[in-house]
Amino acid sequence: MFTSLVLIMLLFQFLTEGILLRPLNITNLILQNSYILILAIGMVLVIITGHIDLSVGSVAAFVGAISGILIINHGMSVPLAILLSLLLGGLIGAWQGFWIAYVKIPAFIVTLAGMLLFRGLTMLVLKGQSVAPYPKSFQDISSGFIPDLFGGDTLHLLTIAIGILFSIIYIISELRLRKTQLRYQFAVSSKGLFAVKLGAMVVLLNVFMYILATYEGIPTILIILFALILLYSFVMKKTVLGRHVYAIGGNEKAASLSGIKTKKVTFWVFVNMGVLSALSGLIFAARLNAATPKAGNLFELDAIAACFIGGASAYGGIGTVGGAIVGGLVMGVMNNGMSIIGLGIDWQQAIKGLVLLFAVAFDIYNKNKVL
Repeated sequence: MFTSLVLIMLLFQFLTEGILLRPLNITNLILQNSYILILAIGMVLVIITGHIDLSVGSVAAFVGAISGILIINHGMSVPLAILLSLLLGGLIGAWQGFWIAYVKIPAFIVTLAGMLLFRGLTMLVLKGQSVAPYPKSFQDISSGFIPDLFGGDTLHLLTIAIGILFSIIYIISELRLRKTQLRYQFAVSSKGLFAVKLGAMVVLLNVFMYILATYEGIPTILIILFALILLYSFVMKKTVLGRHVYAIGGNEKAASLSGIKTKKVTFWVFVNMGVLSALSGLIFAARLNAATPKAGNLFELDAIAACFIGGASAYGGIGTVGGAIVGGLVMGVMNNGMSIIGLGIDWQQAIKGLVLLFAVAFDIYNKNKVL
């Protein structure tokens, strides 16, 4: 999918006559899709366990509305309001997780009810009107940039330095991984192919950082996204909890018989989804500089599509955080590219629907071929 993402970007770079990869547009791509990517990180865990969450857009809207009331109407400090909003998201996730994990109501039904419930509560607490504006400190969550400590003029030097540092870290980690694989006699690519892959990734990383450096540098939201990707990738790949999530999605009954507390794990997966939905709602509100009743509309569909396009299985047990991010970027690049070339929203929706259908069909084809 990463290769597909690169090819799609090159295609739209050609079709948009170079507009897609301009520094301003790349920054806008990050800002416009950040809240969907955050939802996709939580959604992929839900899908891996074999469930679905249709309420994330409504939860994001509701939490955004509450943050607006707390900060704008009641003058609460931004850090405290953010903390309370995230806690509210966790409580909503716990509410839904209880019905799914312990009462055994299908997640589709529970989260469909949640979608209707929290959309209605959003309109109720906002009384059908938007609340604005937020203070600048809150807006900076979504639209702020990391300051340049080196005082660059036309080029954000700190961004360049971070790109070089990450390149060194990436090379060292890949060399160590290859060395470990060789020690245990795992199959590895040839030295030439490995060097090409390493070089290509370093070039892509530094070109990306250079593009950001020629505009305003690294957006604050990119730092938040990067931290979340690292954290959840580590949890899913290196921890017992991550193994349990995959085991439940693969075969919940077998996982239960092997001693995994399936109800508890499922419950906390939905609590986590609630917290990330709240974070997504805060970031969307900060970007709009307003809490609106229509916020979060169809966010759940974009997040679900990102997971499936990124390789998550419709049957559960398969998927990665990185894949969900790549899937979200594929959707984001397609939306942005089709908008630039003037394709109507009707065609955009139709094309996105076909991409999602083919992605799931490809997953089912591969599963049947293995069987």
